[in-house]
Formats: sequence, structure tokens, C-alpha cells
Amino acid sequence: MEPRAGRLPSVPEEPTADSLLDLTPRQIVAALDRHIVGQEKAKRAVAIALRNRTRRLRLSPEMAEEVAPKNIIMIGPTGVGKTEIARRLARLAGSPFLKVEASKYTEVGYVGRDVESMVRDLVDIAVEMERAERSAQARPAARRNAEDRLLDLLLPGSGPRPAGPDEAFARSREKIRQQLRDGALDDQQVEVEVRQEAFPNLKIFGAGGLEEMDISLRESLGGLLGGRSKTRRVTVAQARDILEREEEDRLIDQDEAKRRAVQRVEQTGILFIDEIDKIAGRERGHGPDVSREGVQRDLLPLVEGTRVTTKHGVVRTDHILFIASGAFHVSKPSDLIPELQGRFPIRVELRSLTAGDFVRILTEPKSALVRQYQALLLTEGIDLEFTDDAVHAIADLAATVNQASENIGARRLHTVMERLLDTISFEAPDMPQGRVTIDAAYVRRMLADIVKDQDLSRYIL
Repeated sequence: MEPRAGRLPSVPEEPTADSLLDLTPRQIVAALDRHIVGQEKAKRAVAIALRNRTRRLRLSPEMAEEVAPKNIIMIGPTGVGKTEIARRLARLAGSPFLKVEASKYTEVGYVGRDVESMVRDLVDIAVEMERAERSAQARPAARRNAEDRLLDLLLPGSGPRPAGPDEAFARSREKIRQQLRDGALDDQQVEVEVRQEAFPNLKIFGAGGLEEMDISLRESLGGLLGGRSKTRRVTVAQARDILEREEEDRLIDQDEAKRRAVQRVEQTGILFIDEIDKIAGRERGHGPDVSREGVQRDLLPLVEGTRVTTKHGVVRTDHILFIASGAFHVSKPSDLIPELQGRFPIRVELRSLTAGDFVRILTEPKSALVRQYQALLLTEGIDLEFTDDAVHAIADLAATVNQASENIGARRLHTVMERLLDTISFEAPDMPQGRVTIDAAYVRRMLADIVKDQDLSRYIL
């Protein structure tokens, strides 16, 4: 029996970070099932790839160096879950993840981005992840330090005290500390020293094609140029945020964070290359197709394993997991150059979605569309309920539009739902609070005329 859409079943919690290394392929698939409907073959392939990374970490260093990642090609039309599977897998594993479109890159010597820039971008993401995690760990100490600095600002002359106990001063300080924690002083004005960048970040163009690299002059010159400080008058609440960020920066070893980020990319990074079918054509000698095979040949060293210089250090790509995807409507995987084909040994085909899949997508995942709209309108006091026949009607209409026009898979549901709830979403703040039920009759009344008119359907849905 299908769950009633108005009261969706609870969803089990995600695995904890401590248990990720112990996840079996079956558990990984179960975790992906919480967010993605169907596509069991693709989930199985990525689950095995993730588990093999765990297995590799348990090998001796000599053997681990020889074990290459089993890269994957996902074949299927748009909107069937290719990107979402890879993104959820990376989030599950805590891995640096970057999605790029193969068609945006050009062969070295042509105007555009060279393929090594995707590795640089992935490292930037890993550095931000590492800094965010270290900031979270340092936050309690940073808050204590910031609080002490705020107390110094709020108590004039609270610098070095004479030798010996000063109970009156200590009592005053603790009294203000408590007021500070209670938020009683948040609107009071204080003056703080705010560090400013002495020079802006520059964008320079590298030799490997017009590649943009953000370079900080202060970092390049080892801090010789420094940064200037400016006194600003702000509220205590604003000062607390400023001082906490400064204290977090002081407590974090930036060089160690960068080193760990590079290591994280090398061991667990995931690069998702979409639209790889767009570069699968061979050389034709003229026009925009001339660099297709060149992009493939530039991509080959990254997939085989090479060293890429980034502003955070040199990165080895030997063990980065590459997941490629494409619809392959015109070309096919065998149109890729043989060397690149051999570096993607796992190929999985994702099937097109049916109306039955749309029903499941609307109701089953942890972040199902029905749940999202219910939560959004509940903030206005509107208890939105979808009957079972309404969910089936939405799914049928979405499938019909996909068949009659461009098939964009599950993305069609977003458009249909927005159109269906347009009136309620607009009028919700002025509506009396209470339950609003969406049934099949309402769905047909709001959408049937649009679906029948194919020209209007293409324009609106």
C-alpha cells in the first residue's frame, strides 16, 4: 500500500560520520535510496566504487599505490538522477566533489578553460571544506577568546591590573560577562579594530589557455605586505561575530589545513564530468568540433594520473574518482578515443523515468517535493495535504508533458508543482490558517487545460 501523501512516513536518519568507513555497499545503496528513486544499477556501481576506496585504505602503502579507482560512465537522458547520485555519494563520504561540463573545456591552445582547471577548482573546494571543519572545532575556544576581548572593550581601563586580588573588578567583569551572554548588551556600541586586505585578489591568465587563478599578493609575498587595520564602530552583536572570526583564523593552522585539503583531494576527491558525450565526436578538421578529440587527449593524463600545480600545492590525480555522464543520443561511448574509454571500465545505463517513478519521487525521498512544499507553506500556517489521487494526477501530467515535448525527467515535476501551487503560494499570507487539501480535481482544474494545449504546455510547463 502506498503511503498517504498528506502524512508522509518518517525517514531513517543518515549514517554518522564515524560509521562512514564501515558502510557496506548495501548500506550505501540504502542511504542513496533515501534521496533518489530507482536507478539501482547506478547506485550499485557507485556503492562498490566507494567501498573499494575504504578497502584500499586498509592495504599496505605499496599495494594501495597500485590500486587505481574504477572510474564510471553513466549513460542516460537528462533528469534521471545521474548528477544527484554522484553528489549524494560525495556528501555521504565527506569527499570534495565538483561537477563540471565537458563542453566548457577546450584543447590547450584554444580560447577557453583547460582541463587542469577542474582539479584546481576541486582543491579550492577541499580547502574550504577543511577550513569549515576546523573552524567548527575551534569555535568554542574562539567564542571564549572573543568574549574576553569584548569584555576588555566594555570595561575601560581593564588592562593589566595591580598585583593582588581585586574582587570588585572581578565581580564587575563577571556581571558584564553574564549580561553579554544574555544578550542584554547586543545593541551597545563599541569600537573594534578590523583587519583589511592590503591588496585585492588578482586574476591572472596562465599559459595553459586563458585560465583564471585567484592569487593573493599577501600570500605570494609571505605576508610582507600585510593588511591594514581600520577602527569601526559597531554593535556588540556585530563585534562578537567579527572577533569570533578573527579568533577562529588565529586558532586554525592554515598551512596544515591546505596540506590536509590536498591530501583529501588525492585520496577521496570526486570529479563529475557531465556532457562527456558532447566531446565524443572525432576530429572533423574545421569549426567548433576541431578541439573535441584534443579535449579528450588533455583529459586523459588527469584520469591516468598526473601532477597538477595549484596555488595550494601540487596535486596527484592518480586516485581521484572520475564519474562521467552523458545522454549519448547522437554519439556513443565507443566514439571516445580508445585510451579514454579504457580509463572508464564501469558503464551503467540509467533508464527513463515513468509516471510510477514520479509518484515515488513526489513522496518517498527524505526531501520529497511534497514534503518541501508542505514545510514551506506550514511557515504561513497552511497545513497542505495531498491526496493519493492528486499525487498520481501530478505524476501522470508530468509524464504526459515529457512525452509530448522535451523529456527533462524528474525536473518536470518542479515546473508542474510550481504551476499547480502558484495561487496558494501567492495568497498564503492572506489566507486563514488551517488545512488545505489538494485532490485530483484541483490538479486537473489547474493544469489540464495547459497540458491539452501542446503549444501552451511547451511555453508554461
